[in-house]
Amino acid sequence: MKPKVEQSNAHDFPELFRLVVGYRISQCIHAAVELRIPDLLASRPKTVDKLAAATAAHAESLYRLLRLLTGVGIFVEVAPRQFALTPLGKGLKSDVPGSSAALARLVLGKSHWEPWGQLLESVRTGRSAFSEVHGMGLFDYLEQHPEEGRLFDAAMTESTVRGGIAVAQHYDFSGMTTIVDVGGGQGLLLASLLQTNPHLTGILFDLPEVVARGGSMLEKWDVSKRCTTVGGSFFASVPVGADAYILRHIIHDWGDDKAHEILRNCRDAARPAGKVLVVERLVSSDYQAGLPLLANDMEMMVNVGGKERTETEFRELFAEAGLRFSRVIGANDPASHVIIEAERE
Repeated sequence: MKPKVEQSNAHDFPELFRLVVGYRISQCIHAAVELRIPDLLASRPKTVDKLAAATAAHAESLYRLLRLLTGVGIFVEVAPRQFALTPLGKGLKSDVPGSSAALARLVLGKSHWEPWGQLLESVRTGRSAFSEVHGMGLFDYLEQHPEEGRLFDAAMTESTVRGGIAVAQHYDFSGMTTIVDVGGGQGLLLASLLQTNPHLTGILFDLPEVVARGGSMLEKWDVSKRCTTVGGSFFASVPVGADAYILRHIIHDWGDDKAHEILRNCRDAARPAGKVLVVERLVSSDYQAGLPLLANDMEMMVNVGGKERTETEFRELFAEAGLRFSRVIGANDPASHVIIEAERE
């Protein structure tokens, strides 16, 4: 009797193929954004030849790129070899609030893309592939490569537009006078909080070279007179005496030991009964529904060295840092962020 040979289901092949080669679409999006095709199509459709002339690209190769991205809904071919932006594609323009253009340029660019080729080693060793490829951690790399540092700032600001501003609408700051945005980047989150709460003063705290780029954002939102910028490292200390310390997309950048350091420094700096507000997304037990966050968890592992966490893991982090977990408040934003509140014990 011949042994039964198990074969894959032919009906499963299209889905498996789509999953295996998904990187092709990602890199096509990156190429289109680097060439500024969405910006060039912002006002009206254009022919491939005009787009190629404007971008110094090879016309036939560009046509093949746009044809594929038409297939996934980024562009539409309105006439032979003439393309326009779709509503989805407009999200890749560089000048729209909440754009994904800087994110696409950052995470699909060479510095972030190459470490993904070493994912297997990260899984085997537990070490960041970014450090293995570049010989340093992400944030040291950004400091030494200012252009990518500015791109990182822009991507984080876009992320804040998409979700972070909801914090101002879903948390009650009425009993407070001073808040610190820890690792606040260019200051969009803090600016939105100050504008929504005219009684508040704020401190924008980040690395010196980062906060130096934050002044224009605070002026744009007309809150610069109520805000101070302070440069430093949150591993050393943070500004003291505030009512609340806000950390949006900070804790997930670090492993537990470093996360403890950051939270302890916030705890030590806070006023009695001061709050620490962590704005993140929570890993749930529904892996299919939570797939976008699980994919970001892999990005943290490969390129940053951090991790996304469950509510239980946040409770443990707070306890280790001497903070009392209070509650989780839904921020009701498109990316399902929450505000995780803890208090100084």
